[in-house]
Amino acid sequence: MAADKLSTGTLNHKDIASYLDYHLLGSAAGVQLFDAVRQVWAGTPQEAELRRLREELSAERKELKALHRSFGHRRSTLKRLAAAAGAVISKVNPLNPTRASGGVGTQLELESMLSALRGKQCMWQILAELAPSDPRLDALRFQELEAQAVAQQKRVERMMNATAPQRFLASP
Repeated sequence: MAADKLSTGTLNHKDIASYLDYHLLGSAAGVQLFDAVRQVWAGTPQEAELRRLREELSAERKELKALHRSFGHRRSTLKRLAAAAGAVISKVNPLNPTRASGGVGTQLELESMLSALRGKQCMWQILAELAPSDPRLDALRFQELEAQAVAQQKRVERMMNATAPQRFLASP
């Protein structure tokens, strides 16, 4: 769709509600993933950072739920069931089933966290772009949340890079 059509069109409430619903589904799995990773890193210097990230994600998820409700939509039963299944799968943690704090499983968890944060960043960016079309959309707040998602990615990247040697280098 051309940029000029975006600025003059009206927001399709059904589509935006569906979009937000999918992100709510992803955010539930994301919070569970961050929680599982935090447990893997318990007792390490990274645990506090992971706890802060999880708290931020939970707060953002509450904002996302409120936004979704503001459009008068409820989560679909199918997506609620999928979220519940995702939570169970995250607890099993297929990326790192042994809960080891090193190795390939941990690397895949960190990469999955980055992917989730990037998806969330894209959502806030798109919502900021759409804000002029509906008063329920707060462009400034979405820009803040987008910047927060970028900062969160950098924090996870720093953690991933700083701990890579313990995952992939053999002990002398």
